[in-house]
Amino acid sequence: MRNAPNPFLAPFKPITASNEEIRAALEQAEVPPLLPALAYLTGDLSLLRRDLRPPVFPLPLPQGGLTPDQQANIRKIALDTIIHFRDTGSQPAPPPSDENLLRIMEFAVGGANMKPYLPLLEEELAYRGEDRRAPDWNKKEIAPNLAFEVIIIGAGMSGLLAAHRLQQAAVPFLIVDKSSDVGGTWLENSYPGCRVDNPSHNYSYSFAQKHDWPFHFSDQKVLLDYFRRCAEIFGLRQHIRFRTEVLSLSWSDEDQLWLVRVRTPEGAEEILQANAVISAVGQLNRPLYPNIKGRDSFEGAAFHSACWNHEIDLKNKRVAIIGTAASASQIIPEIAPIAGNLLIFQRTPPWMAHTPDYHAEVAPGLQWLYAAIPSYSEWHRFWILWQMGDGMLEAVRISDSWGLKNQSVSPLNDMIRKGLTEYLNKQFVGRPDLIRNAIPTYPPFSKRLLRDDGEWAKALTRENVELITEPVKEITKKSLITSDGKEHPVDVIIYATGFQASKFLSPMTVTGRNGLDLHKQWNNDARAYLGISVPGFPNLFCLYGPNTNLVVNGSIIFFSECGVRYILGCIKLLLKNQHSALDIKTEKYDAFNVRVDAENRKMAWSIGDVHNWYKNESGRVSQNWPFTVLEYWQKTIKPDEEDYVFFDK
Repeated sequence: MRNAPNPFLAPFKPITASNEEIRAALEQAEVPPLLPALAYLTGDLSLLRRDLRPPVFPLPLPQGGLTPDQQANIRKIALDTIIHFRDTGSQPAPPPSDENLLRIMEFAVGGANMKPYLPLLEEELAYRGEDRRAPDWNKKEIAPNLAFEVIIIGAGMSGLLAAHRLQQAAVPFLIVDKSSDVGGTWLENSYPGCRVDNPSHNYSYSFAQKHDWPFHFSDQKVLLDYFRRCAEIFGLRQHIRFRTEVLSLSWSDEDQLWLVRVRTPEGAEEILQANAVISAVGQLNRPLYPNIKGRDSFEGAAFHSACWNHEIDLKNKRVAIIGTAASASQIIPEIAPIAGNLLIFQRTPPWMAHTPDYHAEVAPGLQWLYAAIPSYSEWHRFWILWQMGDGMLEAVRISDSWGLKNQSVSPLNDMIRKGLTEYLNKQFVGRPDLIRNAIPTYPPFSKRLLRDDGEWAKALTRENVELITEPVKEITKKSLITSDGKEHPVDVIIYATGFQASKFLSPMTVTGRNGLDLHKQWNNDARAYLGISVPGFPNLFCLYGPNTNLVVNGSIIFFSECGVRYILGCIKLLLKNQHSALDIKTEKYDAFNVRVDAENRKMAWSIGDVHNWYKNESGRVSQNWPFTVLEYWQKTIKPDEEDYVFFDK
């Protein structure tokens, strides 16, 4: 299966475009990956001119921060190289040696030491469509007569991924999902402006890359269509039971099985059995409503951003939106021109990173380059992986000697703060009230950094929009009352107040070995080894589990691919050695979590007086992965048998 072609990609064909067509396409190119891709394609490392190497900067910049002259020179070199490649038959050179690949990698990222990343990149650069992360084993070969079935909870991104890998390994599985279709968060969240804040090339499966993304940052409809197509192409729908909600999981010590109690579409309850369960329910799937006095007394329309009521016409209505974080920042620019008045109730302002192409379509010339130049799309993906990934970690690390921790956590973090502040100052010029109230004073990355192409300020500066910073004290039948005693009559309330992110596997009841209750063991402080395994709960695996959220360094799809490979490795151990179950050792689990907590305390998102969704009720950072994505990739290539206790019937 590792050589199975990518069904989203057409085979590369010899280039037939004219010189002028190539030149026009290059004017629309993402420039930083061009020379690395062409050096990889042709074997000509002289293309990697030192004076054209992208600069190292701890925040993504348009065209990687390359100057206009550098961009022009790169386009000229690329034009000559592509023309020569066309005229000599469009045949790629053999893959480079590790030494030369390292040179290309280090050029692509501005000179950083990339030797540890070589194996990872070799997986990423599967530009002929091969699937380097597919399982290298098959149940029919290693345990043909052993009964083993997996239940996957959730048909979103991670659930479909797990199902695809199990199918490749010929392991029987069933997906159950409470919704009526696949897509998870991209099915449930349909609010105006909903889109991902990770570039499309990065927010997609490695084995299902596309060259024809319509937007640089995919919107909800594009992503939902992508996951629906994946479900169809990989034949997963026949394995899904929709409108089926999991109520409880109970481990049978006697039978060495999970008993999964579900509510069927008809409302009846049913018990399913499985040898293993994969929870792919995610972190952001249970809406969080604010605890405000009188919230249920409001007589107008009121709904959460994740449960958007499309029957409510906001035209000329007086609308209140509570929250200014990720969802609100996307909703507000969409509804501000429609509403009669829009009242924005803000607790803390968000940092906005200037992203000029956030709402932009991918230009036709750039789409042609992705499809026509072998490895260009993959080098672009790698460039994103680095500039949004491990290269950013130092920007969020707290410096003990830095004295301005209420504003920034290090000199590097402060440089970013100044850049972000300058951008917002320019956006709000002439509005001292917004400069005072809409520009954060807390350190960058201690809360989620949002993307903006100017739409945020455009919305906030409209005459019909009011930013209110006084807390909402009470909600009445027809209004919101703030702590200053002012009453704000409204027709509609929108709660853009996030999710119950730290309540993992809720509201399911989960009972493990010897009757152990998972939620009582966690006591509102969820933990898991590598975000995957919890002692006392054999053959239960989590995806996007505790401490696997990424703030600055990468895509959650990459992390889920790593997690699924690890889970498949665990299942392989069971099948190959004829074991019925495995359970993570408590000492391994404890040591891992001590290390995670220690590292998270060194990061900007741990600052005590900054409220964010990364922390649980006790203030512990239960969401975030504080190490490099490289380390997670390394630790999840395969499980260590010494980390687990094994059971037999």
